[in-house]
Amino acid sequence: MIYKATTTDGVQKDQAERLRLIMKNRNEPDRDGKRHPRILTISSGKGGVGKTNIAINLAIAFAEEGKRVVVMDADLGLANVNVILGIIPKFNLYHVIRKQKRIRDIIVDTQYGIQIVAGASGFSQLANLGDEDRTTFVNELKSLAYADIIIIDTGAGVSQNVLSFLKAADEAIIVTTPEPTAITDAYGIIKSISSEVMGPNIKLVVNRVNSMMEGKKVAERVINIAGQFLNIKVDNLGFIFEDSVVPRAVIKQDPFIKSAPKSKASESIRHLMSRLLDIRYTQEGGLGRFVKNLFGSKG
Repeated sequence: MIYKATTTDGVQKDQAERLRLIMKNRNEPDRDGKRHPRILTISSGKGGVGKTNIAINLAIAFAEEGKRVVVMDADLGLANVNVILGIIPKFNLYHVIRKQKRIRDIIVDTQYGIQIVAGASGFSQLANLGDEDRTTFVNELKSLAYADIIIIDTGAGVSQNVLSFLKAADEAIIVTTPEPTAITDAYGIIKSISSEVMGPNIKLVVNRVNSMMEGKKVAERVINIAGQFLNIKVDNLGFIFEDSVVPRAVIKQDPFIKSAPKSKASESIRHLMSRLLDIRYTQEGGLGRFVKNLFGSKG
């Protein structure tokens, strides 16, 4: 059934609700006994904070734990998940939305144990799609139900495309850096989804920190302001250390968790993963022990 929205607010609510119907309630089995994938959206208030890099490397960390992971590039304006991985897909979400391909036809296997669904660079946002095209897109998401975890890499900012995915997901991971503009924009995107009664669990990641104290201060600032002015709980998922291996990996189009598995950035990613899975990550000595002690017994 296709519902036709007659106002801008109606279109926004309609789109978010359709996504929510498929992406929510992952812990409730279907009639055939199958469970829903866990849906994680990764977003940021501004570009350039490392959001896509985190999405890809976190996905690989999940795969190392035996999880079936799909990364969907939902930035329909500047898609770059495939670029970071050095993959040139023949088809992308544009072909799915236009009913030229099914989503199962455009999924790309990678050498890193994860699958990706490429976004459509230069394509208009979902908010500008008609009812039929939006329905096609949402229905196609059902074909990803075999995955344990679906990571949706959204665009930056508070466009309707971004907000729809954030509101519909199980968990929204908001990425910021210590830069004042990034912190302000992170708060802005949290504010935009704070009014949702059935909104996602919001988690914060501070990227590119130079010290434990810096990461802690930035997280506390955002979390305290969100609690005071929005009356919303934001969880501190953790931080990722500034690390020279990251830009080098981007240039080589090789995820840093594989090219430099023992680096500070890689260890940080694995600790984020362990907290999301609620498992103990044991890396004895050095940075591993430091971060483990910092995050507590579950990290």
